[in-house]
Amino acid sequence: MASLTTRTCQDGDVIAPSHSSTPTGWREWVRLPDIGVRWIKAKVDTGAQTSALHASDIIEFERDGSDWVRFTVHPWQESELESVTVELPVHGRRIVRSSSGHAEPRLVVLMSVLLCGRKVRAEVTLTSRESMVFRMLIGREALQHGFVVHPAASYLGGRPKRSVRRRNRGH
Repeated sequence: MASLTTRTCQDGDVIAPSHSSTPTGWREWVRLPDIGVRWIKAKVDTGAQTSALHASDIIEFERDGSDWVRFTVHPWQESELESVTVELPVHGRRIVRSSSGHAEPRLVVLMSVLLCGRKVRAEVTLTSRESMVFRMLIGREALQHGFVVHPAASYLGGRPKRSVRRRNRGH
């Protein structure tokens, strides 16, 4: 297995280094640099094809003859803190079926995801994950870029300082 040595950034956050085969746990703290989300707690889900992001106020519109979407991301549970409103081109549309069999049409956008110290371009569906513990799911399409999932491990990519983590669940 690749080394699990971590490094500390200037702001005190702990980040894992890049590897050609990067280990990841079943849950990780990730960054979405394209849209200004510094930290969001994600579940690594090999059962999901596409990654999914909690989004609200989803509005489709047209810009220069192309389909775009405006949405708000709330990275912290039970809090409006650090929410961002984002506009991105619509990459596609998918019918996503949950493990219970419920089918939901979703918009798909492309964005960079910083997972375990590696930045990958991922297709991300937009949906309400209000009642879910994790605001984001990382699916197989993102993981195929050289990640190895260790199902018994958590936060191999490091995590933000405790004061930042406490923002989750309104603490």
